[in-house]
Amino acid sequence: MWNRLRGHIGLRWAMVAAWMAMIFFLSAQPHLPDLAPGLPGVEEIGGHLSAYGILAVLLWRALRGAGSRAPATWALLVTMVYGATDEFHQHFVPGRTATVEDLLVDLIGASLGLLLVSWWHLRRLRARLAAPTGQ
Repeated sequence: MWNRLRGHIGLRWAMVAAWMAMIFFLSAQPHLPDLAPGLPGVEEIGGHLSAYGILAVLLWRALRGAGSRAPATWALLVTMVYGATDEFHQHFVPGRTATVEDLLVDLIGASLGLLLVSWWHLRRLRARLAAPTGQ
């Protein structure tokens, strides 16, 4: 049953929408809790890297499931546009700032996420091709 649900295209797009909503919600908060006191910048950079890396991977899965010819390229483009709109949104939130540096970290996170999922996908594909056919 899980395999059927996992491959359902509507579920993939719902996961993308839910993740985007979570990013939007967090961006609307004037202050986020300090989860790494004593390590300035680590939490903020890690948050951007992981949030946009996950978004890019979710978009890649949804686009791939929809039959996109270049899911990684489109996932990176959509992730960057969303990152830019998120920075614009933060400009209007008291206590938050919009910076080009954050957008660059978003790009790095999305790129790392896509590199990781591409490596994993190619590794699985090679293993499937190398496996005996059972004859």
